[in-house]
Amino acid sequence: MAELNVPDPKGGGKKVRSKKMNAKVDLTAMVDLAFLLITFFMLTTTLQKPQSMNLAMPDKEKDAKGNDDKTNVAASRTLTLVLGTHNQLVYYKGQLKEPIIPPTVTGYGREGIRNVLIEQKRVVDQAMGNTDNMPDSLRKGLIVIIQPSEKSLYHNVVDALDEMAITSVDTYAIVDITPDDLKLLDEKGLN
Repeated sequence: MAELNVPDPKGGGKKVRSKKMNAKVDLTAMVDLAFLLITFFMLTTTLQKPQSMNLAMPDKEKDAKGNDDKTNVAASRTLTLVLGTHNQLVYYKGQLKEPIIPPTVTGYGREGIRNVLIEQKRVVDQAMGNTDNMPDSLRKGLIVIIQPSEKSLYHNVVDALDEMAITSVDTYAIVDITPDDLKLLDEKGLN
């Protein structure tokens, strides 16, 4: 800001001193710049989308007699996973009263149920005559029944579903746990 010093008419030869002003910093431009940068970064970043898995659950329909519609499946094709506590589960093949593979405790992941699923899928595919070039509509593969207990964690159900996706098991169901399977968990110390 320019300032003009005019001599005082009364004082004659005195020098007129200008008032010193305090230094001021105008922050308007900096605030504008900050809002522009915030807007730029908000518009250019991509937000992480929630990860979800598609899960189709059938409707519970009853036939004309009032009975639940049940499909009979060979016991040699079914593998049951009973989810317990402490990130452990019990699996068996066939029916619990006459199992083809007896109830066994294992964990999740590569060293746990994944190896069992891969092996059982291979065994069922060989027994049913499935080949790699066979269409999915004709293929009869492994059926996995997942039974979470009241004390198993939601994380365990998601882990079990992840194992189905990793091992490419196409047919699986989440069902209510039976009293016999609850007794099995008690025997194995997982309830």
